[in-house]
Amino acid sequence: MLHDPNRVYVFDTTLRDGEQVPGCQLTTPEKIEIAKELEALGVDIIEAGFPISSPGDFQSVVELSKAVSEPIICALTRANKGDIDSAVAALKYAKRPRIHTGIGSSDMHIKHKFNSTREDILARAVEAVKYAKQFVEDIEFYAEDAGRADERFLAQMVEAVIAAGATVVNIPDTNGYCLPDQYGSKIKFLKENVKNIDNAIISVHCHNDLGLATANSIAGLQNGARQIEGTINGIGERAGNTSIEEVVMILKTHQVLGLHTNINTKNFYELSRMVSSQMRMPVQPNKAIVGSNAFAHSSGIHQDGFLKNRENYEIIRPEDVGFPDASIVLTARSGRHALKFHLERLGFNLSKEELSDAYHRFLTVADSKLDINDEDLLSMMGKQQLA
Repeated sequence: MLHDPNRVYVFDTTLRDGEQVPGCQLTTPEKIEIAKELEALGVDIIEAGFPISSPGDFQSVVELSKAVSEPIICALTRANKGDIDSAVAALKYAKRPRIHTGIGSSDMHIKHKFNSTREDILARAVEAVKYAKQFVEDIEFYAEDAGRADERFLAQMVEAVIAAGATVVNIPDTNGYCLPDQYGSKIKFLKENVKNIDNAIISVHCHNDLGLATANSIAGLQNGARQIEGTINGIGERAGNTSIEEVVMILKTHQVLGLHTNINTKNFYELSRMVSSQMRMPVQPNKAIVGSNAFAHSSGIHQDGFLKNRENYEIIRPEDVGFPDASIVLTARSGRHALKFHLERLGFNLSKEELSDAYHRFLTVADSKLDINDEDLLSMMGKQQLA
């Protein structure tokens, strides 16, 4: 398979896995609006829905296929003909269709979800890929609960589905169970023990139940995976999915990894707000990359260092992710440097003594207010000028 060995493909499942969150359901027009922004962001694949699950999901896949031209449009199925037939019908207008089919790969799922055996599951996996391949060239296979699967059986399954025609193999940590070194070594094991592995792209799909989705995704990429699956804001079932903006900015910040994506990172902030608003799912203020406090400095020591040289406390420039700007937040913990910065911005140039006097009055105000705005500063300086 010919592709840039250092390029990481970005597979967005905001509209499928993200939308499964209770209360986050979207109408088809809302999905189209987000899909067009995902296209502008530069994602490579948009998972548009699970067509067999409902008429609404089926219709969303149809309409998204018409509305978007650059990204691959992907439809999710289980490993059975009815699901695959529904996905094929839903993808009829897609310029670049992909079917995402799969089955459980851990003994836990094989015994307690499918009440089956490894041999039977393997046969069903191969049959599903072969069947889907008759209609669509690009087939992604997911080995559900791969995070807890036996490595040798997982390798056997991956080898069999690639031989059957899978172009992408998805190794999900469905329950967010793995530690980064465990997950990374699982990907490495597949790279080293599946003889036809170079005929497919390995994809990572991690969940955040233990807060390790981003770390696990990076570990997977470091060990040979070249597609990352995630959502905007890390939205998703339970504790959520891998946050696309986090993985992309890690690759951009750590150039030593030698990996890159085709993402226009300046679009992250606005898209994050759109997804948050349409899905009625607030973004926690301290969320990495897109949280409202991600570039806010309130500690006096940090503010002083930041004002001397922003790189003292900033490893990402806010403008790189479309963030309005870094903010120096005035609180009782702020120092003279931060106060001077804000007063100069408002047109007050004070001597050292004047600043010292203003700072003592500022602390009195700051002790009674959570944070200080321009109005408070103007009123404080007005009092001084009247005195």
